[in-house]
Amino acid sequence: MVILTPEAWAALASVFILGAMSPGPSLAVVLRNTLTGGRSQGVATGIGHGIGFGIYAFLAALGIATALSIHNETEVILKWGGSAILIWLGFTFLRHASKGPQTEKMDNEDGASEVTGFVQGFLVALFNPKILAWMLALYAPFIEADVSIQTLMGMGILGMAIDGTWYVTVATILTRGEGIQKLRSKSHLIDGAMGLLMFLFAGLLISGKI
Repeated sequence: MVILTPEAWAALASVFILGAMSPGPSLAVVLRNTLTGGRSQGVATGIGHGIGFGIYAFLAALGIATALSIHNETEVILKWGGSAILIWLGFTFLRHASKGPQTEKMDNEDGASEVTGFVQGFLVALFNPKILAWMLALYAPFIEADVSIQTLMGMGILGMAIDGTWYVTVATILTRGEGIQKLRSKSHLIDGAMGLLMFLFAGLLISGKI
């Protein structure tokens, strides 16, 4: 039974960290929700994304993703499902942009904004075929036929912890000091830019560029 060495775990963690830090729709959504909804919504978005990412990490580690990837239907569902989520986010952000600048976070919407942030983060991660393809390539050097189930579960948990921690950290750091209030006053511009960015990511996903 194969057990990963400490060096292998360190290498795997390094790749997870670099993957989490790479720019893309996930980071864009976390940044947008943090700037417009405050720390609580940004943190909730990061947690949701971490859980969605962890599901991918766990399935890929078990080899289920590899088995599913040979079916064209799975790739098509992920591609169009991911595109639909990005387009939905694009319309959501542009609708908020049309309301004009926001100087304060709505206190009576804290619970709703946290749930919304969590759902958006979770769906962006779960319907991202780029993550699936990246996972399949990532695990190739680490997984063998007789690897233990404990090791496979550890891989999934490690990916979830690193991804979620990164985005929660981004949301926390971004909301320190008074700068967040100045940025929030320009929230309509941020929403507009992020809405257009979501449409761009959707177009790239449909065209197979990401």
